[in-house]
Amino acid sequence: MDLKELFSRETNLKALAAGQTLFKEGETGDLMYVLMAGTAEIRVKNKVVEYAEAGAIVGEMGMIDEGTRSATVMAKSDCKFLPVNRTLFDHHVLHTPGFAQHVMQVIADRLRRADARM
Repeated sequence: MDLKELFSRETNLKALAAGQTLFKEGETGDLMYVLMAGTAEIRVKNKVVEYAEAGAIVGEMGMIDEGTRSATVMAKSDCKFLPVNRTLFDHHVLHTPGFAQHVMQVIADRLRRADARM
């Protein structure tokens, strides 16, 4: 699923310069983000576990539960992130075929990679 295309009409973008942090491991958060431009690092326990490219989602577990962030996300290059709040998330779950499946696939892929690192 092309999330950049799905969210292309949204204008509430959060710009981060290279080196800036979107959120930190252990923080509370209730937003998911779609990386609309740039490259970001995903770190767990201060170790890079993934590089996210435009079209990727980060912070998706914030839509699922009220736990703390499991990773830190930092802009590796200048980035633009689209914050996705509960209302926008629920809208796409209800009205965009495949959206919920895509989010679940991202979560499953990240869990499998975390298991493999252990």
